[in-house]
Amino acid sequence: MTVRRIMGLETEYGISVPGDPMANPMFLSGQVVSVYAAAQGIRSNQSSWDYAFEDPLRDARGWQLDRQSADPSQLTDVEDPTLANVVLTNGARYYVDHAHPEYSSPEVTLPRDAVTWDRAGDAIALESVRLLAARPGQAPVNLYKNNADGKGQSYGTHENYLMPRRTAFPDIVRHLIPFFVTRQVVCGAGRVGIGVDSRGAGYQISQRADFFETEVGLETTLKRPIINTRDEPHAVADRYRRLHVIIGDANHLDVATLLKTGTTSLVLGMIEDGHLTEDWSVRRPVAALQTVSHDPSLTATVELVDGRTMTALDVQWMYLEAARAWLDARGDDPEPAATAEVMSLWEEVLTGLGSDVMSCAPLLDWVAKLKLLEGYRARDGLSWDDHRLAAIDIQWADVRPEKGLVHRLRDRGMLRDLVTPEEVKGAQTTPPEDTRAWFRGECVRRFTSHVFSASWDSVVFDVPGRASLQRVPLLEPERGTRAQVGTLLEQSADVGDLLRGLATPE
Repeated sequence: MTVRRIMGLETEYGISVPGDPMANPMFLSGQVVSVYAAAQGIRSNQSSWDYAFEDPLRDARGWQLDRQSADPSQLTDVEDPTLANVVLTNGARYYVDHAHPEYSSPEVTLPRDAVTWDRAGDAIALESVRLLAARPGQAPVNLYKNNADGKGQSYGTHENYLMPRRTAFPDIVRHLIPFFVTRQVVCGAGRVGIGVDSRGAGYQISQRADFFETEVGLETTLKRPIINTRDEPHAVADRYRRLHVIIGDANHLDVATLLKTGTTSLVLGMIEDGHLTEDWSVRRPVAALQTVSHDPSLTATVELVDGRTMTALDVQWMYLEAARAWLDARGDDPEPAATAEVMSLWEEVLTGLGSDVMSCAPLLDWVAKLKLLEGYRARDGLSWDDHRLAAIDIQWADVRPEKGLVHRLRDRGMLRDLVTPEEVKGAQTTPPEDTRAWFRGECVRRFTSHVFSASWDSVVFDVPGRASLQRVPLLEPERGTRAQVGTLLEQSADVGDLLRGLATPE
């Protein structure tokens, strides 16, 4: 495969109540999720998450972390009945994670679809805020699609890519670290301030880079690694591994999201095929990651283990040229238009960044934000340590279009959008048609009261007249598509019909 693979994005939204710094974020996050679910006809005790087969302590390096040794934040397989946690009709998971509302998109197969259902999450977050604001006596709750609060706290935007289990994990690590260290020049979200607490004056490319401490590891909220080793495939375990990527930023611009997912999928394809034979390993990768992030001029260099020094753009060009050679050699792309779009935009962005960084303002978050901030700096004579710039950075990410600065740029036609508002609106309630998300989402929509719980790899039904719950496994992510089960779902008058139809041999 090339850019086509099972993938998805997870976004934790920053949350606040203006004027009330002591507001309980877990309680507020629960309100955010619950009010939206209720508006969709989903109660918090319906269509909840199924933890039966979650295993967050299994490490891709070949061992299982003991539960007594794990940090509590790693125990994501423990249900907390006090927190909202629902499955939506578009196949996504919407829940409270580490005191933030999180939207985990449904599985998609193409980067453009990843953009669409990620934007749908932003629309769901906005509708949640508006629903809460309509409640009498409700304090206003704001949500922000960003990754740092400027005071030392970071929250994640994660990516997930399904890979064949046969791919050697050391090869994944060796070839992905240089890519991830430098990928931020394409998909960084930009941040005012240097260091985890933003005390250093300046502007940097990535929201997350300063919060990473190690190269490889199982953790996600402490000692954050460039390569996360959680081995939880949510699919047939001996066939697939799920690469859980925690190093990305929360993107608002379509081109950045498309390139984040599309270029990563291409690099994974090259690793799977054994195409990357050269060793481009970076010396001191964590330090290199932060060096790249701290230099929006893109002139800083990193040292490779073979002694060469290169800029982040140089490294990205090496990956692009390798991808071009790989694609030319394969000649069997099942999605040539999608691959061509990623390759074209990748080249356009690297060329633009190399000649005039600001030319990429319509395409990349960190450049668009930098251009806006430089306008304020020039107009008001602001230095990078001025608190007003930090406030603008936060306001940039506000999900409300009347407040969020990125929305103003979009409304003025200053960003290159790849998906339409109509496509985003449809994706709020409709699942992708070509993955198991179709079955999951449609079951929630059609049989809400009988979906006891669900997860990425199963749906559990409470069927009238049956003494036990009925689990339908979904271990193959490309089973349960509209083409495969759409007619059956339409013809099933109730959940009993559906289960009888599923049990009938094809």
